[in-house]
Amino acid sequence: MKIWLKSSSNAFVLTALLPVSKFIHKKKRMRGVLEDHLMHQCLDIVLEPLKQAAQSGIMLSDPIGHSHYCFTPLASYIADTPEAMMLVSVGGKMLPVTMAMYKQFGDPFWHKPQTKSTTLVQLAVAKSRTDPNDVEVFFCEAQKLQLNGVKKLFWWDWLLAEPSCFFTPESLHHIHKEFYDHDMKWLICAVGESEMDFCFSVLQPMTSYRHFRGGISKLKQVTGHCQWDIQQYIIVVSADGVPTDLLHVDKEDLKCISSTLAEFHTKKDAIIAAGAHWGSGNRVINNWYIPKLELMESIIASIHNSGVIGQWSADVTEHAHIAEVKDPARSSNNNNYDPQICRYHDCAKMCCQFKLATGILDCKESTGKLEDSDPDDEDTDVNDAEDILITTTRSRPIMNYFEISKLLQCRELGSVPLPLHSFVIKCTALHLAYDPSIWNITVDEATIKFALPDLQPAIADFLQWEATYGHAHIHVIGSPRRAGPTTILPFDEIQVWFKICVQEMELYDAHAVRSAQMLNCALSNNPWTLNRYDTSIVETDASHTWPNSGLSGVISVWICDKCLTSNLPFSTGHTVAQIRLIMRPIGKSST
Repeated sequence: MKIWLKSSSNAFVLTALLPVSKFIHKKKRMRGVLEDHLMHQCLDIVLEPLKQAAQSGIMLSDPIGHSHYCFTPLASYIADTPEAMMLVSVGGKMLPVTMAMYKQFGDPFWHKPQTKSTTLVQLAVAKSRTDPNDVEVFFCEAQKLQLNGVKKLFWWDWLLAEPSCFFTPESLHHIHKEFYDHDMKWLICAVGESEMDFCFSVLQPMTSYRHFRGGISKLKQVTGHCQWDIQQYIIVVSADGVPTDLLHVDKEDLKCISSTLAEFHTKKDAIIAAGAHWGSGNRVINNWYIPKLELMESIIASIHNSGVIGQWSADVTEHAHIAEVKDPARSSNNNNYDPQICRYHDCAKMCCQFKLATGILDCKESTGKLEDSDPDDEDTDVNDAEDILITTTRSRPIMNYFEISKLLQCRELGSVPLPLHSFVIKCTALHLAYDPSIWNITVDEATIKFALPDLQPAIADFLQWEATYGHAHIHVIGSPRRAGPTTILPFDEIQVWFKICVQEMELYDAHAVRSAQMLNCALSNNPWTLNRYDTSIVETDASHTWPNSGLSGVISVWICDKCLTSNLPFSTGHTVAQIRLIMRPIGKSST
């Protein structure tokens, strides 16, 4: 799934360009019905080979040339709710996956699913009562049966095609947008607009996460990624500002989506009682006629039928529409689009194949050189690792610090550039920039500059533990200092970095490398006037390995010269700690 959802993996192919026609019917509603007719007819023509393959099967080749006898059922059609309703041919205030009516959207159970047989029977009844070629009359008759007036659906003869199954829950609109349109507004009403904006504005900025400096109540043109970022913070921000009945989720409820939905329906009246359910014009709403709320009841059934819903996100397909249609159209002369878009894709395909072929050739040559070379006789350039790490399907390559550290270990002793800047500890790689942020500063100056009054005794304790237990010893975080404040250190000056790159392996694929995450440990600077210290999960027990053993241990937060520690309800193993100083000692000239 991580390959299919990558819009830069060239996994999407332009199949057809559908016509955009303008009908001259005097009634606007009838023009919309004719557009729906045209859409179904086009899809019926384009998808006919897939229907035949679903019925009789077809021989297909896999990437290594093996032939397989395959069938092509309609697994998922990714669309937002209005488009899905048009394709299922339901009208009025209904949904494409269930038979629920408008006033049943807030019910705490899953209604009867929308099936092919039911829809086709309703169409047959409407056709028996009037001429389906008379669009206006047939539409009026179809409305009585909650249909939209399309006489022939593109999926009617597709084997095993069921609307309640192939219209899978779509995370961008059904979850993220539902959160932004409803859940977030409830919390803003309960906490208060100014209070919510203030809490978001003072949050610690983190690399790769959006910082909402002006709050969230006045946001415009919000994307799915922005909604996802808000979800990361909003529970913590609003936890103490709403009634206890309005926000209460047990840990057991998190294990089961159905239990969480049931709990919401049990306590949803508290939202109305608190006056937090507002609509347009700041009017209080006293009902739960929310289509997306009804669609959430279909999530469990969809997961059983089609797998996790994350793979059916319209965020990726919308981006593919830009890459496959809009960008090629912009490169045309705005006249006779179809052949120019096709030529654009032909050129792009040839360039991609050429890049792939040369990338594979370079990879083979680089790998052959590494296998044939003797580490004691020939140095391996660290930059050669980049040729192996770049994936041709990625728009931006990932630097693999694990491979860089491995190559450095193969080099001849004395040829490795010092000091080292890349390190690997179990499944985590660390990398520092070649140039430090502060080239040299005394320990006493760093104590004052970074507000660390116990810096000198902490360094002394660290050196003592290293000398006693060796490098494999895991040090205690937040324990009392044994050394005194006047302890003499074997060095007087240190180098300081304000940033460090942290890279990990994928949890379910030990051979796949994640993108490096930047952690900051910087002094006050615009726009961070109160310093910028990120947090990290630190291992405190050798028997625990993150992330396989899960989060367990204590949370330590340093505030000035005091350490506040909170025990988690798990066995000791990990600590969530704040990074306060990234340094390297500078040896004395006489040592």
